[in-house]
Amino acid sequence: MGPSPAEIAPYVVWSAFALAFVFGAVGNKANFCTMGAVSDWVNMGDLNRMRMWLLAIGVAILGANGLQLAGVIDLSKSIYPGPVFLWLSYIVGGFLFGVGMTLGSGCGSKTLIRIGGGNLKSVVVFLFAGVAAYMTLRGILGAFRVGVLEKAAINLSTGQDLPSLAAGLGGSKQMWIVVLSLLFGISFIAYAYASREFRANFDYTLGGIVTGAVVTGGWVVTGHLGHLAEDPNTLQEAFVATNTGRMEAFSFVAPLAWSLEYLMFWTDKSRIITFGIASVAGVIAGSAVYALASRSFRWEGFRDAEDTGMHMIGGLLMGFGGITALGCTIGQGISGFSTLALGSIITFLAIVSGAAATMKWQYWRMTREG
Repeated sequence: MGPSPAEIAPYVVWSAFALAFVFGAVGNKANFCTMGAVSDWVNMGDLNRMRMWLLAIGVAILGANGLQLAGVIDLSKSIYPGPVFLWLSYIVGGFLFGVGMTLGSGCGSKTLIRIGGGNLKSVVVFLFAGVAAYMTLRGILGAFRVGVLEKAAINLSTGQDLPSLAAGLGGSKQMWIVVLSLLFGISFIAYAYASREFRANFDYTLGGIVTGAVVTGGWVVTGHLGHLAEDPNTLQEAFVATNTGRMEAFSFVAPLAWSLEYLMFWTDKSRIITFGIASVAGVIAGSAVYALASRSFRWEGFRDAEDTGMHMIGGLLMGFGGITALGCTIGQGISGFSTLALGSIITFLAIVSGAAATMKWQYWRMTREG
């Protein structure tokens, strides 16, 4: 008889914490910020942090699909490449998440990094995003999500990942995994390093490569280390210590909700620390350790009531948008993108569009008031 889920769970949880700790520390040092990447591009024409984000995606694509081809993991068992194509949810959820992360001064992962650095505004964003995410998963917003947005779904005969879709035109899925993962992965990495300014700053390389590698590591942890072909208790396939019951990589919207739930039901022994909950704690801890070690830890609060309100609205939109779109700038933008899922690519574009539009609105508002 193989190991039980209870025996494997600690390895999954501590591995998630360790990987997230590294991401939190490196994200703080390298100033990895997807909202900042869009802001630099829209407001200053600076693409370096966007290149860092694309480098992370490229590394994750090559890593995840390399593991898939080697038989270590099966990406089709994650939530991203399934045959139900929720096109409206991807567009609406992604766009609103982009708006929210701009109003909230950063996406879900950046919120956790900023908390570790002493930012009290991000604590408020965490709470509002976590509550909104929970309401969208199981509450009143969930009824709207399922009853309205998810009605606009297309049921495909194959998975929505690009290799599966391309295989319908001819050739094997394995062949298309090789072709498309190399095409996307190498193209993104080459684009990142095409800039001399990018190459000259090691932090850009550090942030991009480590983030992509951490996401790849997440797939290994849940899809290989935590995978049971047959749970001895249920005789069914199982992915240990994941909230979805599926293979997971890093994402930072639903785990905010699960973390708040765990803290609120602390004495309920049926509640366990999952991959997602451990990742939230790991990012905050890693960022805090770096901030303290580098003496960059600073307490920061709200400027005024308007600043407070904007961050509250931003958190709400991130919570709703991230759940509706099945992920955030890390969850869909890197983890989902690494599976080459069409929905993840659409969500990525919708998030960037929402953020860019909000920045243009902020600039217009600022010039009008000026």
